[in-house]
Amino acid sequence: MVEIKNKEELINNSKSPLNRKARKLALNSLETALKAADPRGIIKSKVKLKEGLLTINKHPFDLKKFNNIFVVGGGKASGSMAEALEAILKDHITDGTLNVPYASGHYNVQRINLQEASHPVPDEAGVKGTRRMLDLVSQADENDLVICLISGGGSSLMPLPRDEISLEDKKMVTEALLKSGAPINEINAVRKHISDFKGGWLAKKAYPATVINLLLSDVVGDPLDAIASGPAVPDSTTFQDVIKVLKKYTLWNKIPESVKKALLNGEKGHVSETPKADDIAFKRVYNFIVGNNRSASLAAYDKLRDAGLNTLFLTSYMEGEARHVGGMFAAMVREIVASGKPIPKPSGIVAGGETTVTVVGKGSGGRNQEIALGAALKIDGVEGAVIASISTDGVDGPTDAAGALADGKTIPRSQELELNAEEFLVDNNSYAFFSKLSDLIFTGPTSTNVNDISVIVVI
Repeated sequence: MVEIKNKEELINNSKSPLNRKARKLALNSLETALKAADPRGIIKSKVKLKEGLLTINKHPFDLKKFNNIFVVGGGKASGSMAEALEAILKDHITDGTLNVPYASGHYNVQRINLQEASHPVPDEAGVKGTRRMLDLVSQADENDLVICLISGGGSSLMPLPRDEISLEDKKMVTEALLKSGAPINEINAVRKHISDFKGGWLAKKAYPATVINLLLSDVVGDPLDAIASGPAVPDSTTFQDVIKVLKKYTLWNKIPESVKKALLNGEKGHVSETPKADDIAFKRVYNFIVGNNRSASLAAYDKLRDAGLNTLFLTSYMEGEARHVGGMFAAMVREIVASGKPIPKPSGIVAGGETTVTVVGKGSGGRNQEIALGAALKIDGVEGAVIASISTDGVDGPTDAAGALADGKTIPRSQELELNAEEFLVDNNSYAFFSKLSDLIFTGPTSTNVNDISVIVVI
């Protein structure tokens, strides 16, 4: 069971009874969201098998019509998804292979091979597993079924560089994009066009088999072609779009020549575009969003409501620069205190989505830690107010923390330690700041990924 490992410490870090109560409410809410995002529970609730009839979100598939069932895919949640699916299908599965993150835990699977690989920067192990997936689906014919288990992190975990692009060159582009402040849909547009697997190529190569995509979404708004860069769905972006993205973030003149050459050849029509919606391969593809940020965020919302708070589900489309989003949350806190708007105290607000961090400093941190630090500076002195934010995969940026928590005493406590919060924020060093205050949130890897969730409590 996923839980916040240091919850009691976080609650007791505050000397104020009111702040302790607010911390407990916020952390319980986030913990409930993590439980709602558990892939095992999600698959068991969405996928049913009875007398040879497989039903997914009430859509039936007669397994007697298929000679073989192959399972492929990847992502931070794919191991847990595979475990749950194999428990349902058992010996109906002919063979399978998925890419999962290193050290993501043990999964009870016998028929599905799990290849450990690197995230967020791809490695050769990921390439090996991806090639095996293509080898597997290339065996499939019109009487076979391919089930794809796709979740956040799949873009990095399922690499297969296109044309003459090396893995090192692809890694260089990925790292530059991750630091640029570009949103995930733009990052994935680039990934798809330098890949021989993403952007619909998996479905193209599995044709004429029937393909079922079970998707755990980590992308704001759940666009199918952006989740893990859409290996089995049509791609709506073009080579021209990708070149514009790289120029927008001043990366075009910094990327390797092999990548630039491949993209320019694509723009000129010398190499094939990613498969589009009119491709015949997609006539036999079925897509099911089985879990997403909204469902997890609503679970957090329900927890706060059941605790007796006046509640507001703000959005599951949260985007923008993390520190600015934190400042906006703080502004909401101050408005609640001043006017009782948009909801009166005691209040609980939930927002989900995925912000960005434009890295200009040399410190360490993540989106959610930067949200909390941006908020801390603006709620200084407000009693009974807490803003807590986590990444549901348990890994916020390149750190071992899921996120962080701030209240009206965060800045005074930091000043007692002679910490300058603004300097830490400028240096993108939110991890070090909250580490010194013992206000980082730790869950460990959760084997799920449905974006980020932020909770505001004012009592």
